[in-house]
Amino acid sequence: MACKCGRETYFTRTYEGTELCRKCFVQSIEKKVKRVIRTNNLLSRGDKVGVALSGGKDSSSALYILAEIVKKRRDMEIFAVSIDEGIGEYRLKTIRKSSILCKKLGVPHYVYSFEEEYGGPLPELMKHNPELNACTFCGVLRRGLLNRKARELGATKLAYGFNLNDEAESVFMNFVFGNLDKFIRLGPIVKNKKIEKFVPRLKPLREIPEEELFLYCDALKIPYYGKKRCPYGKESVRKTIRKYLYDLEKKYPGTLFQIVKFADIIIPPLREKFQKTGKAAECESCGEITSKEICKVCELLEKVPHKKRKEAKKPE
Repeated sequence: MACKCGRETYFTRTYEGTELCRKCFVQSIEKKVKRVIRTNNLLSRGDKVGVALSGGKDSSSALYILAEIVKKRRDMEIFAVSIDEGIGEYRLKTIRKSSILCKKLGVPHYVYSFEEEYGGPLPELMKHNPELNACTFCGVLRRGLLNRKARELGATKLAYGFNLNDEAESVFMNFVFGNLDKFIRLGPIVKNKKIEKFVPRLKPLREIPEEELFLYCDALKIPYYGKKRCPYGKESVRKTIRKYLYDLEKKYPGTLFQIVKFADIIIPPLREKFQKTGKAAECESCGEITSKEICKVCELLEKVPHKKRKEAKKPE
């Protein structure tokens, strides 16, 4: 079989029952992303969009598509932010790929490290918190740093490369473990108008399956690092759920879409009823947003010796 345009098939989209050539495949991906942006009002006039760029295929695809959109607008700006956690050669290679992509697109690229901001690389910081899961520990520090730096750079929105698989996994995991607070925060955009220091997070790729992002990058020769996964990404609950959903999708094409679609229907009324309305406070230690006296970042860094930690300055 061939694509409806007559060209040779590049990808067979099982859940749609369609054959797509390279050109039509690329166009279909970009059309889906633009639809997500348009229907959910992810971008507005005057936006300065930051993109959390890890150097992998997801965030690289997000930057590529968003850069193409912003280039056509005189009323928007875009830049990329990468975080160097200090994970040896792995992170150095991903940042190198990120720099190549940003240079190719003409997008400003900012890199910040755990070493500079927290006083040490991830392996060293983990020594003082051996009881914690590396992914949880790293995730808290990375998200906190991304939000702070994006805000300092003037970002009005911060885009992430979360794909369909990621979103379906989050829906399933939070539902199974009864994490209502996290469950109702899922969606194409995460925001809180009452918290000035929180930069709204966008998920423009949430309707694109992971497999298709590999092919999208390959079709357009988008530079990304995909040879090895993070060395800290070992067995976890999410990985178990990922495999379960992968098997379901393989047997019943379209399962991931249905999971996310169902969540999109039930989350708004749940959010209306259960979302906390309390005003966020400022961390007594660093001045960042928190629902407690001390933010999660400072709480995790509490055990790090003072001499090895760069103290955060509370804003005036």
